[in-house]
Amino acid sequence: MARNGEDDPSLRPLKLNDFVGQKQLLSNLEVYIESARKRGVGLDHVLISGPPGLGKTTLATIIANEMNVAFTPTSAPAISKGADLGKFLTQLTEREVFFIDEIHGFQKKLEELLYPAMENFILDFVAGEAMTAQAIQIPLKPFTLVGATTRSGIVSEPLRNRFGIQLKLDYYTDEEMAIIVARSASILKIPLAKGIDYEIGKRSRKTPRIANHLLKRVRDFTEVASEKTISEKICKMAFERMGIDSLGLDGVDRQILTIIIDRFNGGPVGLKPISAIIGEEERTIEDNYESFLVRIGLIDRTPQGRVASRKAYEHLGLDYGKEEATLFSV
Repeated sequence: MARNGEDDPSLRPLKLNDFVGQKQLLSNLEVYIESARKRGVGLDHVLISGPPGLGKTTLATIIANEMNVAFTPTSAPAISKGADLGKFLTQLTEREVFFIDEIHGFQKKLEELLYPAMENFILDFVAGEAMTAQAIQIPLKPFTLVGATTRSGIVSEPLRNRFGIQLKLDYYTDEEMAIIVARSASILKIPLAKGIDYEIGKRSRKTPRIANHLLKRVRDFTEVASEKTISEKICKMAFERMGIDSLGLDGVDRQILTIIIDRFNGGPVGLKPISAIIGEEERTIEDNYESFLVRIGLIDRTPQGRVASRKAYEHLGLDYGKEEATLFSV
């Protein structure tokens, strides 16, 4: 299942009213934006956190649209030198939204260059070395920094404290996912039979990006079958072919549960042995798989490690707590 592919720009909402879900968060953000517009100032700096694919970049774009200002996107890995950051900052226009994705990866030395820019709109750096060193300050136009992170826990405290607005995106409900699928299908002109929006939505790991990927893949099966509408039969056949079950679990998810249940008697077990067995990096497992498995209650995190829940056994057709139970191949 694709998790990090490029989003289709045409499917991204452009205004707050078009954004599905996150109701309380959007309600508060609307107040902050309206207040800034009435006062004729730029929006305070915004930190958006949450798992991949929930709409952090989309929300940053919406902020710029609602404020009616320019939008400049980049990512922390793309800024490796002070000169890179300085070039971005000095070219920003009045109240422009400067978006930095994966801001938790920002280098410490660059963070210190960013602090005066965020607080006082000044680019403060030292030119030259030793006796010839000279402090230089370049005034910047007021701007709004929007940072996005999938790992909010490792954003440094000094950087985090400079964001006046902090938003945490949560997973979507199945009903919200169905609305998102129906909206995307309408934009892409993909006819859906009744209830198909929900069938695709509930298998989308509560994540809009994945919903859009799955909608397109089911469309592929429909077109090859020479059907004009995505029917329930085609939909179920497509998911069976892709190895995606009713909860949205794929082969890797089931492999993780298999390892915990079969190899470690249900847990507890740490990420390192799971990583070694399935051949994925620990961070990949934690960010792309475990967070969802925990969210839907198939894995419990304990101080000793990960434990498979009763729901995990039931989903896989096993008797909970029986040590002799052996998981069939999936």
